[in-house]
Amino acid sequence: MDKEQHELYEYARSRIKQKKRLYFHFVLLILGSLFLFIASKIFHKGLDSSWNFWIITAWVFIFLLHFIKVFITDRFMNKNWEREQIDRLVTLQKNKIEQLKSQTTEEN
Repeated sequence: MDKEQHELYEYARSRIKQKKRLYFHFVLLILGSLFLFIASKIFHKGLDSSWNFWIITAWVFIFLLHFIKVFITDRFMNKNWEREQIDRLVTLQKNKIEQLKSQTTEEN
């Protein structure tokens, strides 16, 4: 397998691993929410009855951040995006160096 094919394989493998973790997080969210809801109904003894709501809400927010990272951020900011940014910055640095060299030769 050549280097480019290997990179494509590794990228696909990492994306699958990310999605697998996200799906596991979703299942854990559903089961945990169900457990918290049942626990609040069983053990409701003079406590504020909305404690489980706030925990589930925070968990959903964290899940949404995880979802955004996997399906939005990482989709567009992948290895190709990194390479393009690095190439762009290297080109800018080379241009800056060339400008400085030309300025120093003009002064001499």
